[in-house]
Amino acid sequence: MKKQRADQPGIAACLYKPLRKGDVDRIVGEAFRVLEKSGMLVYSETARNAFAKAGAVVDGEHPLVRLPRSLVEDCIASNPSSTTLCSRDGLCDAMLEDSKVHFGTGGTAIYVLDPDSGQRRPSATEDVALCARLTQDLENVHVFTINVFPNEIQGNDDIDVNRFFHAFDNTTKHVMGGLYSLKGCRQVVEMAEMIAGSRGELQARPFASFITLIISPFKIDDLYGEMTCYLAENKLPVVVPTEPICGTTSPVTLAANVLTHVAETLGGVCLVQCVRKGAPAICGSVGSITNLRTMDHVGGAVERAMINAGVSQVAQALEIPLYSTGGTTDSKSVDIQAAYESAMSSLLVAMSGANYIHDIAGLMEADLTVSYEKMVMDNEILGMCRRVLKGIEVNDETLAADLIIEKGPGKDYLDSEHTVRHMRGEFYEPTISNREKRDGAYRGRDALVRAKERVAEMRSRDWESRLPLDIRQRIVDAYPGIRLL
Repeated sequence: MKKQRADQPGIAACLYKPLRKGDVDRIVGEAFRVLEKSGMLVYSETARNAFAKAGAVVDGEHPLVRLPRSLVEDCIASNPSSTTLCSRDGLCDAMLEDSKVHFGTGGTAIYVLDPDSGQRRPSATEDVALCARLTQDLENVHVFTINVFPNEIQGNDDIDVNRFFHAFDNTTKHVMGGLYSLKGCRQVVEMAEMIAGSRGELQARPFASFITLIISPFKIDDLYGEMTCYLAENKLPVVVPTEPICGTTSPVTLAANVLTHVAETLGGVCLVQCVRKGAPAICGSVGSITNLRTMDHVGGAVERAMINAGVSQVAQALEIPLYSTGGTTDSKSVDIQAAYESAMSSLLVAMSGANYIHDIAGLMEADLTVSYEKMVMDNEILGMCRRVLKGIEVNDETLAADLIIEKGPGKDYLDSEHTVRHMRGEFYEPTISNREKRDGAYRGRDALVRAKERVAEMRSRDWESRLPLDIRQRIVDAYPGIRLL
């Protein structure tokens, strides 16, 4: 099959701003004050030592670390303002900078909606591979953030190599993922170096990146801290996202949640820079609101999009690349609720200029479940979002005032060369939406039916590895914990 270059990934956007400029400055100032006066609990010895060496206030063996404003400002200045999530074939690189927007999967869901039965079941290694294959096919999904958990893998040290191996084996797009053990983290980096050819080549074009979570409120645990330090030392892109939830792990108001997001993720950026100045840290916002009736996390709330758009404004002001969240829903099926919740948040966060929006394809049920059909539906939504971000181009050619004068009143434009030149590029062409008349080619093939057909067509193709076969065999031999499909 002929390779196709992604259609203008990284469209610049900055259209939705829930915060005024004065609000952004105030949130940044208060984030500095919180980190200096209250600080963070840091349970990783390596992380505490790095902070102490850089000038943070560390009280012996106590986990509390306070970060002076001058230290935080220095870390922001040394963190790269641009980070590229490289694809292996160079056809879909995602450059995270300014207000350029890219989309990807995510969530590490523990369930999938089975594409055969339609029923929810625990996710497995096969789903990691199938989601990667589908991501390879979806033209508006630029990055594969490993979005399901292989429940049948028992040992923590084998989870990471299985997830990343089957991702690399099934897509050439950039692969990002969370990690479950320090040993697994090291093995994945070794695996990526084998694929790249050397450590230097991987650092020059990193086709893998990693997520090490800040635990709200204001905690860096031992495992994530150690992994963050290891990845920073190796100069690989590391996302340090935070997930404060309004009313439980952050104060209930949206403004306080944005502040918590900013302060916590800046703590992660500081850790990376304290370990190795100039290493690529990516700040992150994943939080949402709490359903205070049930105390459950809410995935599809419009306020979640507003929070992430606010963090996006702050990240742009600080010139730090951002990993954000959109496209999620609380629906349990691919239905009307899934469509409107996903579309609303996808468009709002995209219009804020968030650099990399993960979770935006396929995730549902408050981030617990992935649907293959929803991945296809969301790909359609993202195509529409990208068309919105492109805006309306105004020049002599697009205004066509001379043509209007030439035609005069009462004439149509169907036969004009201008129509032929622009008819294929001016409008978004949907892939599953049915625009036919009911008595024409419709025949009951609604969007969900067409999404199922696209998934079935992808699954029916003969499988082929996306890795060179000799390197694939070396990896399999080196890591016997990999479960082959």
